[in-house]
Amino acid sequence: MKKLVLFIALVVFLGLHSRAQQGLQAGAVAPGFSGIDQNGKKTSLKALLKTNKAVVLFFYRGQWCPYCNKQVKALQDSLQLLTAKGAFVVGVTPETTENIAKTVKKTGAGFSIISDKNDEIMKAYGVNFMMDEATFTKYKSFGVDLNNSNGNNRRTLPVPATYIIDQSGKVKYVHFDPNYKKRASIKTLLAEL
Repeated sequence: MKKLVLFIALVVFLGLHSRAQQGLQAGAVAPGFSGIDQNGKKTSLKALLKTNKAVVLFFYRGQWCPYCNKQVKALQDSLQLLTAKGAFVVGVTPETTENIAKTVKKTGAGFSIISDKNDEIMKAYGVNFMMDEATFTKYKSFGVDLNNSNGNNRRTLPVPATYIIDQSGKVKYVHFDPNYKKRASIKTLLAEL
C-alpha cells in the first residue's frame, strides 16, 4: 500500500511538472551560455562551437542524485567516443562548486561542469522547475537539503535534459523527460552526433 501511495504521488508530481515544462525543441537556436567550470576555465557555447563539431549539453540535479551520478559516469566512460565524433561535453547543475567537486570525485568526470547559480542557463533552455514544499520536505527527510546543495533557497532543479547543439548553433537532438530516472543513452548520443 505504501508503495502505491508513493507511486501515485510521483505520477502526480511528474505530471504537474511535465505540463509546465517543455524545454527547447530540435531545430531551435540554442541560447548562448557561459560559466566557469570546476577547473576554473571559462566555458562558453560560442567558443566551444568554434572549435568542435557539436556540444553535448546536459543538465543534472546534483551529486546527491544516484541517477545523475550514473549518467555523469556513463558520459565520462564514453568521453573518448563522444570526442572522437567532434563533441565537447558540458554539464550544468544548480549546485555549488563544492558540490560539483563531489560529483567529480564520485564519477571521475573529466569534462566541464558549470554551476548555474542564478538558474540562467536552466531558464534559457526551459528545463528549470521549482520544487514544491511537500517534495522539498520529503527530500530533506532523505538527507537532501537543496538550500545547502545549491547555495540558495530557490529550490530550483532542472529536468535532466540533454541537448546536442551543432556547429551552426542549432539544437540537433533533444532528450527531455520529466521522469528523472530516464536519461539519454550513450548509444543514442553517438548515433545523433
